[in-house]
Amino acid sequence: MSEAATRKRGRGAGGGAARRAERSAVSFETARFITRNIPDFEVLTPEAIEIIESNAEILLQEIGVNFVENPEGLQRWRDAGADVDGERVRFPKGLVRGLCATAPASFTQHARNPERNVEIGGRNLVLAPVYGPPFVRDAAGGRRYATLADFQNFVKLGYMSKWLHHSGGTVCEPTDIPVNKRHLDMLHAHMTLSDKPFMGSVTEPSRAQDSVEMCEILFGKQFVQDNTCMVSLINVNSPLTFDATMIGALEVYAANNQACILSPFIVGGAMAPVSVAGTLTQVLAEVMVGVAYSQLIRPGAPMIAGAFVTSIDMNSGAPTFGTPEAAKITYGAGQLMRRLGLPYRSAGSFCDSKLPDAQAAYETANSLNAGLLAGVNFMLHACGWLEGGLVSSYEKFVMDADQLGVLHGLAAGVDISENGQAMDAFREVGPAGHFLGCAHTQANFKDAFWRTEIFDHKPFETWFEEGSRDTQTLATALVAKRLAEYRQPDLDPEIAGNLREYIATKKASMKDAFS
Repeated sequence: MSEAATRKRGRGAGGGAARRAERSAVSFETARFITRNIPDFEVLTPEAIEIIESNAEILLQEIGVNFVENPEGLQRWRDAGADVDGERVRFPKGLVRGLCATAPASFTQHARNPERNVEIGGRNLVLAPVYGPPFVRDAAGGRRYATLADFQNFVKLGYMSKWLHHSGGTVCEPTDIPVNKRHLDMLHAHMTLSDKPFMGSVTEPSRAQDSVEMCEILFGKQFVQDNTCMVSLINVNSPLTFDATMIGALEVYAANNQACILSPFIVGGAMAPVSVAGTLTQVLAEVMVGVAYSQLIRPGAPMIAGAFVTSIDMNSGAPTFGTPEAAKITYGAGQLMRRLGLPYRSAGSFCDSKLPDAQAAYETANSLNAGLLAGVNFMLHACGWLEGGLVSSYEKFVMDADQLGVLHGLAAGVDISENGQAMDAFREVGPAGHFLGCAHTQANFKDAFWRTEIFDHKPFETWFEEGSRDTQTLATALVAKRLAEYRQPDLDPEIAGNLREYIATKKASMKDAFS
């Protein structure tokens, strides 16, 4: 954003009051989104890429996809040159790939605090928290249905987490609020309890429209039409089906210049073939169709190409995470999406463990590292995921968020500057000396190494005297500390009042519905 545009936006979002609020706000350090200085890991050979891309085109020509309960969408495809037979749509070779070309390769998502804007695409990686679980877990209360208070707590923890760049969306599902009204409370929490960028609602097209209208209150109507202020998650009903609810939400967001993650939701062996190449073929085909459709709504609408893929335990039927097969798909999909010229969403803190234990740590580490090396641009579920996505865990949220600092450090690559070469340190210390007190160490020790906020590196005796605390116990203490220290970022009173009035009016206009 230009300096002039920044000044203009300041006037539109409350003018002098907004600037005074910004100066007086309590601020917590947030790292800038990651820009990779390391190469992407590429698992597919050029020949493999050609085969998969060709097979995806054949799949779209011969088999096609279903657009269900969406006559207007079917007509759009007819007008674009596709073959429509009932609800089945088949595509001439090159049609969908050609339409994808107008989607931007990168874009800015604006936060209400401009210092926390994120750039999605290119060499960048934006980290966002867990999305969607109906349950929460903490050490004191165990596993239980999530409430709005839990939702608000997770937004606060995300706001105060240094390595998270994004507030996310449905960080848990507040089941104590009616289904048809809870999106209003969730959006309000993101807008008021944090000043990081956030996601909109997709559970019904009307709720997507509510999200746009609330954004227009927060940012200004024209600003929203000219800029991307939300990213929202659109899952394909794999295999090869686009349902009216998700596509209806996409239509609203695309028409209003708001970004969507077009993401097949695939459990390999159940919703896609068991093979890596077969799954990648399906992922590519579904992504291309969804992105292409967004461009029929509004050419240039920002999109993120997603790949949420896990394998299946052939004995129990349960999804599995952190597996080598999922990593290969994550790597391969990154190559395919880069060839499409689209930002890429995948990976996260995935695990199937019921507790934040060793299984959770192994599976999560495998998935997070694969995402970094695969060239992911937007990582949803980067912290807090437990039990196959059914649970948002307080302890795991802060444990994972701490580990995201490792991704920042790895992505920075190797410093080969004069300071990084450290030749002056060698000259000062010489043979048989030590580097602890040398000038180079003294100048660099604060930032030389990543430092955890949770893990215990003390001597055994100290650890024992302090209660022999394990990682979950330390995480519980950090959750309590963060929530106690939380301070709400200031918001212009007029904007805050308009948001409250909008929500009250919307809620009064409809009866409660819990299904």
